[in-house]
Order: sequence, then structure tokens, then C-alpha cells
Amino acid sequence: MQKAIKINKDEWNRLLIKLSDAGERLYAPIRHNGVFDYELIDTESIGEIVYNEAKPASPLKIFFLPIRLNVTGGGKTPGRIIIIGAPACDIEGLKLLDAIYIDEKYTDESYLSRRQNAIIIGAPCHKTAENCHCTTYGVNPWPGDGCDISLSSTGEDIILTTMSEKGNGFMNEIKSLVDSTEPEAGDMETLKRLQEASAAEIADKNDGLPGKEETGKLVQAAESSFWKEHSSKCVSCGACAAICPTCTCFLLIDRPGFEKIKQQDTCQYPAFERVAGGEDPLKELSVRFHNRYMCKFVWKPERFGVLACTGCGRCIDACIAGISKNEVIREMT
Repeated sequence: MQKAIKINKDEWNRLLIKLSDAGERLYAPIRHNGVFDYELIDTESIGEIVYNEAKPASPLKIFFLPIRLNVTGGGKTPGRIIIIGAPACDIEGLKLLDAIYIDEKYTDESYLSRRQNAIIIGAPCHKTAENCHCTTYGVNPWPGDGCDISLSSTGEDIILTTMSEKGNGFMNEIKSLVDSTEPEAGDMETLKRLQEASAAEIADKNDGLPGKEETGKLVQAAESSFWKEHSSKCVSCGACAAICPTCTCFLLIDRPGFEKIKQQDTCQYPAFERVAGGEDPLKELSVRFHNRYMCKFVWKPERFGVLACTGCGRCIDACIAGISKNEVIREMT
């Protein structure tokens, strides 16, 4: 059962100071030069936290899939971390990562440990970004299942709503540390209107963009000439995959002493699939380009039954060649 409390903003900031002083590791979005991203917060930065805006520059996966990790050295995270301000698109992306890494037969213990030690405080997007298109793929711009608590700032107050059993436990901790009240009906109605307005705004600016199932069919049907044309500007920098909340390819690097280093990789890099004999199924740029769309909209949904693109728009934001995934898809229709 969901529970909700309202905390005065000043009281909420004092709570974060108490948690930080007690040794808790708290991460939240902080803005610098017009861009905001997760930082380890302290007493000086607590007042600078960005609430309910889409979206941190880095996806939520950075907390669970380090760029480099010595997998033979354990790699477990000591103690818990508290992540504040995760958007719904990233929380939805964790469902795919969980399906991959918390498999019954082949569980990644490092990933599982990091997930178990994290309290995820999601945040509805009251303010959207230019390339947000989550609603196109059935994702609402507010957290559902997948996070522990949902946080909304009304300016003067913070409203917290529990979303999991872990969230219920953390809420009890919060209530023992600060003064809180129950939100009034008007508070919840205001939040509902803000959420619905964001969803309507995103849907309106992406009118005509095909949904995930139709996109999968279009991606499979498009001819090789289409992919050659649209990949011609791509420089294989890999930014689109590196910044994606669901891309999770990696390579293993052997080190002396039987060490293995797991390093994040991307299918857009040349030689990504080159094997010992020199063969490379993805040697051609257009094939690599096509491969990513197939992975997102065909192969991953078929294999895991969950979204492989949550409409965050980061790949569009990050592309130095100015390639818009959405415009590529529109031209297929």
C-alpha cells in the first residue's frame, strides 16, 4: 500500500544534511553551466539539487554498471547509496538491465549487490526536455514500479510517496528524523495536473512518431539503401549507446594475475564484433547503424519482453553528427 508524506523544503534539506553527516552516500542532480547531472551531495550542494526536471545528463545505469570493473576482485558496493531524482525513463530502463543481469541461472553478483544496496527516489518530470518522447513507447513521465519512493517538489514542500517495500522502510526512517504531515487532497491534485500536463506536452510534440511495435516492423522492413543513406553522417563515436539507459554491451580485458576487467563497449565502434579470424559481421558502418535499431526495437524486446528504448532522447542529445533517431524512424513511415 502506498503511503505519502509532506515535508517542508527546509526540513527536507536538514534531513539530507543529517543523512550525509551520518555517512550516507546521497546522489542527486546538480546543475552546472545549464546542464545537470548526478553528484555526490554534501551540505554545500544540498540547496542546489534540481527537482522534477527532465533529465540528468547521465542515465541511471551508471550506478549499477561501472564503465570499468575488475570482475575477479569482487566488485561489490559496500553500504547503501541513495539516488535522488531518477526520471521514469531511466527507471523503466532498469527493467531490461534486471532481466539481463539478475537471471536465475546467470546472476551478475556485482550488479545484484549494487541494486540491493540502492534506494532509488524517482521524480516525476514536471518540466520536459526537447527530445523527450517516453509516452510514444508507453512510458509515463512519472515513476511507477521500479523505484522505491517518488518525490515531487511543490516549491515550498517535498511530497514523498512510497513505491516499494524498501521504500516503506526508508520512509519510516525519514519520519523518525524529521517532522512531516500527510499531504492534502489539493496537493495530490496539483501533482496530478503537473504530471498530466507533461505527458500531454510530450505526446503533442511527438505526434506521428510510431510506437514501439510499429517501429520494430519498420526497422525490419527498411532496405539496406535506407541505412546507408542515414548512417552516412555517423562518425562511430558510440555516444548514442554509451549514454543510453539500456545499452549494456561490454568486453572483458585479460590482465596479468588472472584479472579480468569488464569495460563498457558499444556496437557502434569499429571492430566491435571482429573475431580472432578477422571476420567482422558489423564491419560496414551502415550495418552497425542498422544493428542498433534492430537491437532496440526487435531483438531485445523479443528476448526479454521489455522495452529497450524508453524514449529519454539522450541519443539525440549526444549525437555530434546531429542524427535524430526519431527523424530516422519518421522517414521509414
